[in-house]
Amino acid sequence: MIRRTTILRLMFATGLAVLPILAMPAVAQQATVVGVDEVRSEPLSQTIPVIGRVVSERTGRIAAQVAGAVRAVHVQVGDRVRQGQLIAELDHDTKKAEARVLEAQIESARADLQTAQAELTLAEQELQRQTQLKKSGAFSKSRFETAQQELLKARSRILRDEAIIATRKASAAVIKLEVDRSRIVAPFDGVVVEKLTEAGSYLRIGDAVARLLSDSELEIEADVPSTRVGGIKPGYRVRATFEDGTELAATVRSMLPVENPMTRTRPVRFTPTWPDGVSGIADQQTITVHLPIGPARDVVTVHKDAIIRKSGQALVYVIEDGKAASRQVQLGEATGSRIVVTAGLKTGDVTVVRGNERLQPGATVKIRTGS
Repeated sequence: MIRRTTILRLMFATGLAVLPILAMPAVAQQATVVGVDEVRSEPLSQTIPVIGRVVSERTGRIAAQVAGAVRAVHVQVGDRVRQGQLIAELDHDTKKAEARVLEAQIESARADLQTAQAELTLAEQELQRQTQLKKSGAFSKSRFETAQQELLKARSRILRDEAIIATRKASAAVIKLEVDRSRIVAPFDGVVVEKLTEAGSYLRIGDAVARLLSDSELEIEADVPSTRVGGIKPGYRVRATFEDGTELAATVRSMLPVENPMTRTRPVRFTPTWPDGVSGIADQQTITVHLPIGPARDVVTVHKDAIIRKSGQALVYVIEDGKAASRQVQLGEATGSRIVVTAGLKTGDVTVVRGNERLQPGATVKIRTGS
């Protein structure tokens, strides 16, 4: 009796343990959230890389336009200056003293001119009086001729004084210009990359004060093989990349008619379109320009982040009916952030580019929306 009771108890306990398991519903497989990108067809030109450099459109030495001793230099290497900002100033006290002397001489000449004008008035009145006496017995030919001569002398003195005033004004203007030019200012916005004088030095006309470079007006220069120059024209768009992989578009601005006989290359200037957020670009920084070597052709491309390397093979996950499917692909050349696919994918396929590292074939996926 005891044994039968024990068996019943065991069966009852087992039934209680199994019933909840049988009653539990099946848990659905959780979907993996992934980011996707569509396979697309786009034109591709075969290119050759040409090493170029970033160059400033405005750079040069800022020179003194007048001679003189340097009173002060107001910039240091690395300072950023604005157009018209004072860079250095020369001693101009002597020129200012000369200007004051000329001002006094001009005032003296003006006083002489006023005297000559008064004498002219008297001479005109005397000649008029002598002319009126011609028909009277009081007329004197010698006095008439003397009045004529005095009139001519008065007019001559006026012309002389006016010329003196004009000459001294011109000299004063020259001195003022020299005083103004003793203040050496930045001709454009830029950065001081070299300081070439110090206070106390004496500068002659043309001596350099500093070297200024504009880092806001930059373009690209590349030495292109002369055999390739004929394939590009002004306005032609090319691709360029920095050493860190940053990519940008550039347009041919000019092909300089100068050839290096040693390298058989010609300099070509490109106007770049700088990507948003790019900063710290420097003059003479290396950049690679990709020049076309053949006509464009349509190719199928996939985003580089879709490629998974396993056992020496290139794989891509595509989404089919909400599930991940593995595809083996054959790859061609890279073009920016995309890679040419020669087999395994077709235009319009949706590939996984985020979250594909741990995917398994047949896994349920959910496409991530937004950024």
